[in-house]
Amino acid sequence: MPAADPQPLPLTHLKGIGPKTVEKLARLEIHSVQDILFHLPLRYQDRTRLTPIGSLRPGDQSVIEGEVELVQVKQGRRRSLLVRLADGSGALFLRFFHFSPAQQHNLVPGARLRCFGEVRPGPASLEIIHPEYRRVQPGQIEAVEESLTPIYPTTEGMHQLSWRDLTDKALTLLDSGQLCLPEHLPQPIRQRFDLPSLGEALGFIHRPPPQTPLALLEGGDFPARRRLVLEELLAHQLSLRQLRQHQRSQLAPALAGDGRLCQGLLAGLAFSLTGAQRRVSSEIGRDLAQPVPMLRLVQGDVGSGKTLVAALAALQAVEAGAQAALMAPTELLAEQHQRNLSGWLGPLGVRVGYLSSRAKGAERKERLAALASGELQLIIGTHALFQQEVRFHALGLVIVDEQHRFGVHQRLALHEKGSGDGRVPHQLVMTATPIPRTLAMTAYADLDISVIDELPPGRTPVNTVALPDSRRAEVIQRVERACMNGRQAYWVCTLIEESEALQCQAAEQTAAELSEALSDLRIGLVHGRLKPSEKEAMMLAFKNAELDLLVATTVIEVGVDVPNASLMIIENPERLGLAQLHQLRGRVGRGSVESHCLLLYKAPLSENARARLEVMRETNDGFHIARRDLELRGPGEVLGSRQTGAVRMRIADLVQDDALVPQAQQLADELLREHPQAAQPLIARWVGQRLDYGRV
Repeated sequence: MPAADPQPLPLTHLKGIGPKTVEKLARLEIHSVQDILFHLPLRYQDRTRLTPIGSLRPGDQSVIEGEVELVQVKQGRRRSLLVRLADGSGALFLRFFHFSPAQQHNLVPGARLRCFGEVRPGPASLEIIHPEYRRVQPGQIEAVEESLTPIYPTTEGMHQLSWRDLTDKALTLLDSGQLCLPEHLPQPIRQRFDLPSLGEALGFIHRPPPQTPLALLEGGDFPARRRLVLEELLAHQLSLRQLRQHQRSQLAPALAGDGRLCQGLLAGLAFSLTGAQRRVSSEIGRDLAQPVPMLRLVQGDVGSGKTLVAALAALQAVEAGAQAALMAPTELLAEQHQRNLSGWLGPLGVRVGYLSSRAKGAERKERLAALASGELQLIIGTHALFQQEVRFHALGLVIVDEQHRFGVHQRLALHEKGSGDGRVPHQLVMTATPIPRTLAMTAYADLDISVIDELPPGRTPVNTVALPDSRRAEVIQRVERACMNGRQAYWVCTLIEESEALQCQAAEQTAAELSEALSDLRIGLVHGRLKPSEKEAMMLAFKNAELDLLVATTVIEVGVDVPNASLMIIENPERLGLAQLHQLRGRVGRGSVESHCLLLYKAPLSENARARLEVMRETNDGFHIARRDLELRGPGEVLGSRQTGAVRMRIADLVQDDALVPQAQQLADELLREHPQAAQPLIARWVGQRLDYGRV
């Protein structure tokens, strides 16, 4: 039977650790000597051999030793101290931009130096900028490092030398038996996967033997790493199962419904549901009819018809005498949902309301009273829905659109507005940002996942082209031709600055320039600082073809449906993630006409930006784009910063280790079945206090 972790050994047990260091380590959630061993290296440097200067190549990170031949202070745009170092096989320069008189005094011709750093091409020869160095005595043989040198994630005031010192001391205690780390992975599992012990794995990761290839350590699969990755992934799976178990232990209203309203909605539509929409709707319907809370994530590519699926779920709740709430991240999207759902549900006699933070005075009071009395059966809004004074009569279903835009605590606040009789509402969370399978299995293992993997008939793939900003005049002509032929176009302005004011200013300036260049076209402007009524009027004018060209910020990313719009220009696309670019592009291609998206970038592009734009040119498949987004940006970025706690891994990499995720899922089931006592210690070791991220 796995033992619980022993009493943590306080950090002050290690010689040389005082209150200031304890404070710094606490910033990284390190509170004990055991925690130090689970603070794992990001990468490694090879300092185990001396490299002759003559054999160095740009990009090498090497240890060199030589004699100082020349020292000079070079004046220029930036003053620098140049030190020429030679070893008989060749020579290079050490360059220091920040240097003191004491350093100049120490670095003198004839001095012998041992240095480490990255070799770069310089104006006269190869050079190393700000190397680590120390003086060595001529004739004295200095030992090199015995193992590869780990580089740790750090915080202000903690240098790599300090980390190496701390981990040395902790490893010594572990080796001598003074520090105990119990095995929580049962022996049969370790044998099946041929895994080393926990102590061996940590020893190898912190101090890899010199013969270990760097390439293997930084991207390979080897037993020590596999042991820790599998244990970490397993701990995350167990923590999410624990959350799921907690959620499933609660009661929810059983919303069976009689199908009357749902059938009425379907009968009034001018089109049929796709097979995928029907499948997902029946999965949701079965969940809602149960007395345990539904927790379902619906993923669907841009334009796959998630809103209609949400409408059917809301109608089932209303049929059963409950209220439904739909929360969207922006007013523009909430307003679009309100228009669509009122149009669909109003004729069926369902009372639909809208609540935003802009609703004030008597109007707000009236809306809140109608909600509290049950007169309003479906309420749509932004984050205003979870404000304290909002009361429901019988909230049975919460629908959260574009869920990754909300912080966990915001969603939780709405979830807790249940009926007050101890029952909690069902939850449906939707996203048009397809989440790669590996990420979904790790970040959302506490949710059931449905995928709308089919687009309605008549949607045409969007042809995407990337062009440099130098061809702007050509692009403007293309917009003019498209609009003169009866089509409509979007021109999207993006800015890297978070400031909404700057984004609006850029859009206003672009609209003015385009109005001058395209005087025959009717041009509109939409940005985040317009009043909702102004935004709505502008969007309606564009939808009704009263405008040819709509200049906008990324506020149009979600929720605008104009089938006649067949051309989109996105400025500075290199500043956006793939998911956001794909969302924006999804505003065109909604009719049967061939549609185009032009990515107008500023040269030169970084390698990463070039790769992102290449993906956009290659495919319209949201799931392929999501996988590439995960590879290029990592899980924190793909999920949105507010979600990153859910997948903040210490060693596992959800791209590199995707094959281990299904194994970790199976192991979690096996562990809970055969070794349930091991689950809690594993969660405490790897996840700690981060469980609150999943409490939704």
